[in-house]
Amino acid sequence: MKSDVMKKGIERAPHRSLLKAMGYTDEEISRPLIGIANSKSEIIPGHTDLDKITEAVKAGIRMAGGTPVEFGAIGVCDGIAMGHMGMKYSLPTRELIADSCEAMGLAHSFDGMVFIPNCDKIVPGMLMAAARINVPCVVVSGGPMLSLKRNGKYLDLNSVFEAVGAYKAGTMSAEDVLDIEDYACPGCGSCSGMFTANSMNCLTEVLGLGLPGNGTIPAVYAERLRLAKNAGIKVMEMIEKDIKPSDILNSKAFENALTLDMALGCSTNSILHLPAIANEAGVEINLDIVNEISGRVPNLCKLAPAGHHHIQDLYNAGGVQAVMKELSKKNLLNLDLITVTGKTVGENIEKARVLDYEVIRNIDEPYSTTGGIAVLRGNIAPDGAVVKRSAVAQEMLCHKGPARVFECEDDAIEAIYKGEINKGDVVIIRYEGPKGGPGMREMLGPTSAIAGMGLDKHVALITDGRFSGATRGASIGHASPEAMEGGPIAVVKEGDIINIDINNGKLNVEVSDEELKNRMKEWKAPKPKITRGYLGRYAKLVTSASTGAVFKK
Repeated sequence: MKSDVMKKGIERAPHRSLLKAMGYTDEEISRPLIGIANSKSEIIPGHTDLDKITEAVKAGIRMAGGTPVEFGAIGVCDGIAMGHMGMKYSLPTRELIADSCEAMGLAHSFDGMVFIPNCDKIVPGMLMAAARINVPCVVVSGGPMLSLKRNGKYLDLNSVFEAVGAYKAGTMSAEDVLDIEDYACPGCGSCSGMFTANSMNCLTEVLGLGLPGNGTIPAVYAERLRLAKNAGIKVMEMIEKDIKPSDILNSKAFENALTLDMALGCSTNSILHLPAIANEAGVEINLDIVNEISGRVPNLCKLAPAGHHHIQDLYNAGGVQAVMKELSKKNLLNLDLITVTGKTVGENIEKARVLDYEVIRNIDEPYSTTGGIAVLRGNIAPDGAVVKRSAVAQEMLCHKGPARVFECEDDAIEAIYKGEINKGDVVIIRYEGPKGGPGMREMLGPTSAIAGMGLDKHVALITDGRFSGATRGASIGHASPEAMEGGPIAVVKEGDIINIDINNGKLNVEVSDEELKNRMKEWKAPKPKITRGYLGRYAKLVTSASTGAVFKK
């Protein structure tokens, strides 16, 4: 056993003594030691139930003959951090989580690991750590939040953000906003739409590091606890069979993940996280691969914010495995890949079936023949920008309008709420990228303000920052190179005509090449907003969004 290095032989008597100081018996010490990375906290709704998930995982490990060893991991709640200084820390915590889990896993020579995340950056951070540590492991999330019906409409967190915009526009009362506030988030779990957390939990299942059901079984269902127990049992089987992340996370597995990404209409943040996870696994994902897969994979689901269905509806319709089964009808998946079930993808989906074709479309009757995410290129973003195509109104897929330029998110929100943005405008928010932000803030504030004020079918938004998975509308993020690194978005001027063609993957400002070059010659990088602490170090080390915003080698 790998853990023998710290517990076997007379030389390790001091080590065993320290383990016994915590109550471990000789029998427990002799068994495989399984590290459990538990991200429970009292600041993230998706994490408040993780103590129960962890206890279930421990039960499974013990049933299968192992000894569970729990440790904690940090997490930032994107919703609570949204719209202020706190959001600058959200994406950067992904690297902290990966680093800390790596440190704990390798420093203590665990024989296997179970990772228990649930929300936005925590899931990819733990997946990155799993690839680095490369011991047998299973990832099991805390599950999605339920969506409740109120006044004839199913609510979610995005409903509250958009209600604020409606109030500012004078179309909703403060009492109505409070009613939505009170019922939109009814209990524990990751927010109920196909937002970033649920996107990554579903894609964990597709990658093969999560058990079937990981992405969709609601947090409050007893089935989630049974899944957690099975995760504990399965990690012991992985040790016995010596199946490690390096056996699972190959290029074909990431192709599968991107394929499901397009079919489900996942958050654009997946295009930050999948390349980062792949980077740790020694696999390259570039934006051209994303567009190639998106070009041949149909969009089968429209989950909130793209439609009115929520994760509980996907669960009731057969879950992720049913979507995979539907895609397999057109040979769009690699079925011979091993997963943490000990079986192949094909074996996992053998008995899966779609139970509701209103939620999961028949592959011959998709919402669109192309995927839910598109990568755009042009003179604003020569290295690419990303949009959730499935959440864009038909009339905004092609749009031309004047640029309204803002140097930060806060100024843009103020202008939107003051009614200074008009139909047809293209809002440009820059210096919000990984380096410029620093931290690449999510911008649910301005996008929900635009939607709440009834402008989402008339106004586009382009940024070198990123968007929450809850964002809908023509919201184009990840513009690369970012403004802070001298990307062309830095020299777009107020009133420039912006031409957006999502169907053909084009994003351009209508000025001549010569004019753009002259502007770039005159441009000077502004002083960094933050130079101290973790964010100061992060800004120096982080790379472009087009490469997953990973640290420089």
